[in-house]
Amino acid sequence: MSKLQAIPITLREANDFVANFHRHNGRTARNGGKWAIGVSNGHELIGVAIVGNPLSATLMNGFTAEVLRVCVRDYAPKGTNSFLYSRCWRIWQIMGGTKLITYTLQTESGASLRGAGWKVVGQTKPHDAWRRKKDNCKRNWQPIYGQLKLRWEAVS
Repeated sequence: MSKLQAIPITLREANDFVANFHRHNGRTARNGGKWAIGVSNGHELIGVAIVGNPLSATLMNGFTAEVLRVCVRDYAPKGTNSFLYSRCWRIWQIMGGTKLITYTLQTESGASLRGAGWKVVGQTKPHDAWRRKKDNCKRNWQPIYGQLKLRWEAVS
């Protein structure tokens, strides 16, 4: 087995990877990401992570970011997701960030986040719509909106 290595990747490349391989999410919204990283097994790109501003306006303080997508190939070695979450937290700390969050569906185990040292700090209620009040912008509904999600936070 080859050793995992973090590699630089553009947001476009990361979103293309997500569009091809994520099981329930598509690309991040336009301007949704701040930065992305990839993970290689030494031969090819096997996973990506996209980090952006928190989706919740109450968490936007300039020092909090959100892992918007993590996606790995089916054959990626065990621990690849944890590797990406750990690297994202490390990079965000180096950039001056103090908090990194992400969300999982209640039906997902969260093993990769626990493996990276993250903790559950809250949950969201299921909803049937998302709308920006100021301009009445409505997001296309997805089945995951109707599911309970857990909010995770990286801890030092």
